[in-house]
Amino acid sequence: MEVGQKVKICRLKEKVSAEVIEKAQQGQQGVIKSFKMTDGSGVGVFVEFPDATTNWFFEDEVQVVQ
Repeated sequence: MEVGQKVKICRLKEKVSAEVIEKAQQGQQGVIKSFKMTDGSGVGVFVEFPDATTNWFFEDEVQVVQ
């Protein structure tokens, strides 16, 4: 995965807001803006959606859209 790639949410591990759940169910796409170190053993991604909201996800929660 790279900054600038389009992704969609494919699963949710953590509890998230109803807004994020709705975006996942609708299959909304977002753009990777940056990366985040998680608990020292993984990497997460910050995703910005078309409505300008941003949320972070574990790398295995998002899928690159071709």
